[in-house]
Amino acid sequence: MSDTTTRGIRIQVESIYVEERSDPQEGYFFFAYHVVISNVGRETAQLMSREWIITDSDGNVERVEGDGVVGEQPLLAPGQVFEYTSFCPLRTSMGSMQGSYLMRPAGGESFRAEIAPFTLAVPGVVN
Repeated sequence: MSDTTTRGIRIQVESIYVEERSDPQEGYFFFAYHVVISNVGRETAQLMSREWIITDSDGNVERVEGDGVVGEQPLLAPGQVFEYTSFCPLRTSMGSMQGSYLMRPAGGESFRAEIAPFTLAVPGVVN
């Protein structure tokens, strides 16, 4: 599990291997990850964009950028929480993700809320 707070924006991420959507013989491993974004700060902020860095166990790195998350740009007042689930296919049975969300506070300059690295792994691969 990943858990990081940047300027009052707490981001928690947990991943799970989705066996029924994976095909290990074809080098296709499918993972879901659930994200909880909590505004534990004092100012309202809007999630504008995302950046993910995905690394597989062969060292291949993919960078994914885009507006919002799951088609939304949630506005979080202090105390509010936004949750979503998304997916990530890998060519290896293990990898990691990390990144950031670009947040725009109501009365200040935008900042990057960091997403600490978390592991994507088929159960039993990591001891």
